[in-house]
Amino acid sequence: MDTISRENTSMLPVGSIIVGVVALLLGGFALLQASKANKALADQQTKIDKIDTIEQAANNASAASDQNKKDIKTLQDQTQAAFNQVGGVLGELRTSVTKLEDAAKKPAAVAGKKGSKGPVVAGPDEYVVKGGDSGAKIARAHGVSLSELQQVNPGVNWNKLKIGEKIKLPAKK
Repeated sequence: MDTISRENTSMLPVGSIIVGVVALLLGGFALLQASKANKALADQQTKIDKIDTIEQAANNASAASDQNKKDIKTLQDQTQAAFNQVGGVLGELRTSVTKLEDAAKKPAAVAGKKGSKGPVVAGPDEYVVKGGDSGAKIARAHGVSLSELQQVNPGVNWNKLKIGEKIKLPAKK
């Protein structure tokens, strides 16, 4: 036995060295691959950050759009309420204008004459005074001067014309 133990023919130390070298090579390769993966992850992280920024901007735009929709709906409701209110007032004004037009179309009653039964009708070269008339207005409407109109109507009080009063018109030249 003594001879066996003296001889060191065991391959175990050589195998251990080979396994160690292979492990070192595999560890180096793994370290190199991990470094590449870390670099790829860093590149991807900048892209992820950009995507997060875009996502946040899209969320903000969506929230702003929702708020704008609410604002538009509020404005539509307020506009409709205003139209409804104005529509009622316009209807009342239309009724009032119609009444005024109807009143203006009615023939004027004769002022100061008792027992007359119909509206005053102007004959040739005559004019029946209406509301808002003045001597100057009547003269202008018929193409004569106020002084000519006053000359052919000496008894008329031009400061107090009466609705329905007949005025003579001067002959046109």
